[in-house]
Amino acid sequence: MTQAQAPPRLDPRKFQDPDLTAAGEERASVALTRLKTLWFNTGTLCNLACTNCYIESSPRNDRLVYLTAAEVATYLDEIEHDRLGTHEIGFTGGEPFMNPEVLDMLADVLERGFKSLVLTNAMRPMMKCADGLLRLREAHGERLTIRVSIDHYEPMLHEQERGACSWSPMIEGLRWLSDCGFRVTAAGRTLWGTQENKLRAGFARLFADLGVRIDATDPSQLVIFPEMNPAVDVPEITTSCWDILGQAPDDIMCASSRMVVKRKGADAPVVLSCTLLPYEAAFEMGRTLAESWGPVKLNHPHCAQFCVLGGASCSA
Repeated sequence: MTQAQAPPRLDPRKFQDPDLTAAGEERASVALTRLKTLWFNTGTLCNLACTNCYIESSPRNDRLVYLTAAEVATYLDEIEHDRLGTHEIGFTGGEPFMNPEVLDMLADVLERGFKSLVLTNAMRPMMKCADGLLRLREAHGERLTIRVSIDHYEPMLHEQERGACSWSPMIEGLRWLSDCGFRVTAAGRTLWGTQENKLRAGFARLFADLGVRIDATDPSQLVIFPEMNPAVDVPEITTSCWDILGQAPDDIMCASSRMVVKRKGADAPVVLSCTLLPYEAAFEMGRTLAESWGPVKLNHPHCAQFCVLGGASCSA
């Protein structure tokens, strides 16, 4: 991208006041209406260091440390005790399969009757868990979904984001999941500016060539995530935007989900309002799910780029 084509930089006056925009308008907020999905960030360590990772995961980033199965169980107990009606438990990272207790967490989730969604790059850490995953699939079938990150259907562009030699191991893991009968989905990105219909057509060709059972035309089977850059100028979302955009607060991800993380050096996990803002203190909601029920002020560029204007959600 040339200098003349560079997007405008974010106005430094924006996203400063939790209640008012830079123009003095009332900032939009979102109430948690139901806890449909609870996410666990299993830790930010990852076997890859992607160029544009949403939360800067890498082999060295341990700002979010590994959760334990016992810590996860505490939140599952709270869901059951308070009858929160949660039906999906998501695991993200980092690379979840690097967490040494991830299979125990999954077993607990599935044995309690929840559906589970695991986000993975499908590389060596996942394949090291192959035997345990097969046992879980045999016991719980399609209540376990594995979502594989495939940034682009062209190997060169995928590796441009994820690094050299990242394509073939991912394809091997993707094929293994499909061949073994797992419920497998995929997640791509709009990083290169390709129109969504062309992206879906390209992924459809890839899945057909591989014999992988993913319907690229189905948004629940192939999620296409919009890009986020907190330095790029975006509109602040006001209360009047809902009518202007034809949206409702209940449509936004933080109306139905929360994420649990454990910060390095902390003695206990905390609940965040958003999967995309793991380091932002303003989006920390408390240590329990009960404490996390308050409204979320849309006071970050990601709120506009990904959720409101991007219309995206990390959930299935």
